Amino acid sequence: QVQLVESGGGLVQPGGSLRLSCAASGSIFSISAMGWYRQAPGKQRELVAVMPTGGSPNYAASVKGRFTISRDYVKNTVYLQMISLKPEDTAVYYCNANGLRLSVLGPPGEYWGQGTQVTVSS
Repeated sequence: QVQLVESGGGLVQPGGSLRLSCAASGSIFSISAMGWYRQAPGKQRELVAVMPTGGSPNYAASVKGRFTISRDYVKNTVYLQMISLKPEDTAVYYCNANGLRLSVLGPPGEYWGQGTQVTVSS
């Protein structure tokens, strides 16, 4: 059974910083990409940043230059460093693991974390 467990959300003032972490646990053979999505109230879930294994990160235009995604391939963990936070960054942030295989011949699957709340407010 694969689990993605997020941590690091919270309340921060505009201009502040937060670091989100997401650890994938279970008998994992490989992961094609890990990333972060967010969903604000009344809005659709949107991509924030994604990092393919061995590739370069991609960011939403709204966070480019302020957010940095990184991965620890040994720990199957993905991080999101967020600086210069704005009220419009307020949302539930979800970790995503795509192309996750439990064995070399196993089918790739997609997994989601439970979400962590980020609130940017004075």
